[in-house]
Amino acid sequence: MKEKKAMLRFLLKCILIPAAAVLIIYAINRPYAKINDLNYQDDIKYEFLGDLYTDIAIGNLGSSHGAYGFRYNDLEEKGIVCFNFGNVSQSYNYDYAILKEFSDDMADGSVMFIPVSYFSFNNEVVNAREAEAMSIHYYRLLSPRNIPDYDPYIDLVTHIFPVLSAGEDLLQLFPKLNTVLTARADYEGINVDEFIQNAQTRYDRHFGGKEEYFLPERIEELREIIIYCQEHNITPVLITTPFSKYYSELVSDEFLQEFYDTIHTIADDTQVNYYDYSRDPRFYENLELFSDPDHLTEDGALYFTDLLWDEIEELQRFH
Repeated sequence: MKEKKAMLRFLLKCILIPAAAVLIIYAINRPYAKINDLNYQDDIKYEFLGDLYTDIAIGNLGSSHGAYGFRYNDLEEKGIVCFNFGNVSQSYNYDYAILKEFSDDMADGSVMFIPVSYFSFNNEVVNAREAEAMSIHYYRLLSPRNIPDYDPYIDLVTHIFPVLSAGEDLLQLFPKLNTVLTARADYEGINVDEFIQNAQTRYDRHFGGKEEYFLPERIEELREIIIYCQEHNITPVLITTPFSKYYSELVSDEFLQEFYDTIHTIADDTQVNYYDYSRDPRFYENLELFSDPDHLTEDGALYFTDLLWDEIEELQRFH
């Protein structure tokens, strides 16, 4: 009799403990899902593809240099349909996935800017947690067929139980305990010393701890993006966005030689143009146009995009 009771208690524990865990996860998941959605507000723009944004004439891919480097307000006022496909830390494999997912929304004869940054042939993410957070972002945007290294479990977590991948972000449910720091989007005034310090931080993020700056798979992915554009009547244009003096001066001549050799080889092989604004004098020492050492402010991006309208050969067809 005692053995039966002990067995019954064991079975109840086996049932009740997991059930309680599921209920707790469900209870926490609901408020966390609302908070988590705020992390992906930039994705709302994709909901308008095929509706407000159809037959896109000019677009861009890219990491944060693409996301924050292009502002199409003035071009849209001219009646040109434009779209920014850039996302923070977006590497070429995700650029390619985005392109395949949404290429039907590009018009025949459209132009696609493909930013080439100093970290483009490597990865901007610096640890496994950042990589996981970035991958989850694309489970919200893309169909499974286009998601690199698709994982059904991550898909389930992303759409059903995002709290399971919350990590330290779970602290957002408890504001008094939340120690996560958020970066400023813009400087309040220009403090040159602070700017120089931040330039070193940005440089360390992009160059520190990396044994290889030019991964063969990234080079091949850029080639695939170009070829895909050409096969779908989209004109690819390689471009490096403006960087500030304090960021650019940290980059070695040896790295720049290999960087430009790599780009020009790809451009020559695929017959595409490459435009380099990384040290353009109109931006280089004009810190008011930068939100940090290698990202433009909104006004800087508007100015930059307007310059492209006037200067890029491939855009003249839209004038």
